[in-house]
Parts: sequence; structure tokens; C-alpha cells
Amino acid sequence: MKAVVSVIGKDNFGILAKVSNTCSNNFANILDVTQSVLQDMFVMVMLVDISHEKCSFMHLKNDLDQLAKSINMQISLMHEDIFNSMHRI
Repeated sequence: MKAVVSVIGKDNFGILAKVSNTCSNNFANILDVTQSVLQDMFVMVMLVDISHEKCSFMHLKNDLDQLAKSINMQISLMHEDIFNSMHRI
């Protein structure tokens, strides 16, 4: 199973490292990542593999929610099936 992590907010040091560390701590393997800084806004999208037996979608979501609050960013986690369903015609 895969999930999409999106991060949006004011650019600051260490955002990629903090999100990556949270994923790693939850046994979510980062498969792909893209990021941009648009003036002072940071935007990142990650595709993560959440199929590891120790990876819990809800635990990862809760940890990312806590991280979002601590760094004043918007971070969302969406299961790949939901993401794909939203983008079908």
C-alpha cells in the first residue's frame, strides 16, 4: 500500500528532514519526493510505502498532525486508493 504526504507552509529550515524522520520512525518508506519553494512558500509531495508490517496509517497520520502543529505547516496524509479515486474521471 502507498500513501501521499503533502506539505504546505512558510519556508523554513529542516522541513524535509523533519517529515522524512517522522516517516522513518513509522516504518514508512519514501518512494518519491518533489518539493518547491515559491517565493516564501514551501510545497512538498511525497509518495510513501506504508506496507511494512510495523507501519500503521493512523499512527503515521497522528504523528504527522503533531509535526504540522509544531512547525506551523499544513501536512496531510492520504491513502493512495483515495487519492486515485479523487482523480478519476
